[in-house]
Amino acid sequence: MLIRAAVALVFGAVTIFWAEPSVHVLAWAVGLYLLATAAAVWMSRALPVAVPVIVALGGIGALVTQSDQGVALSAMLALLVLGILEFVHGLRKRDVVARDWLVSGIVSVGAAVLLPFFTSLGAHALLGVAGGGAIIAGVLWILSGLTLRHDARTPAGGPAQAAPGASPEAVN
Repeated sequence: MLIRAAVALVFGAVTIFWAEPSVHVLAWAVGLYLLATAAAVWMSRALPVAVPVIVALGGIGALVTQSDQGVALSAMLALLVLGILEFVHGLRKRDVVARDWLVSGIVSVGAAVLLPFFTSLGAHALLGVAGGGAIIAGVLWILSGLTLRHDARTPAGGPAQAAPGASPEAVN
């Protein structure tokens, strides 16, 4: 989760701070983002193997086409598949991150659906849409990952407590 969050937030930061990106910047940024996202999804082993493969193919498509239309189409298909399967995964699972899968799925589908409407506006607009979705997903996944990490450190009953008669330092 934290790797996926980092990937999304780095891509989001690139999209925010690149003032006038060319179509080549768009293609490389989106292509590398989709490839890194595919790797993070594959490492999580939460979704079927076909999902990271399709997302990676979307990244390769963005790198190969080097055009606004090609990048938008590649990213749209990759994010749509990713989002739908994340959403379905969130509906099927009844674990602590099920809602996060639902929200991430909605965000990915939303970004995918919006991309074609911004194609005519160029690289800056496409990076804005993709980067906006990435930032939202990145914040979601970093909060989820850090929450799970924190919860794993404490007993199920609540905050960490020292054994009777032990010093307060024994908690840490």
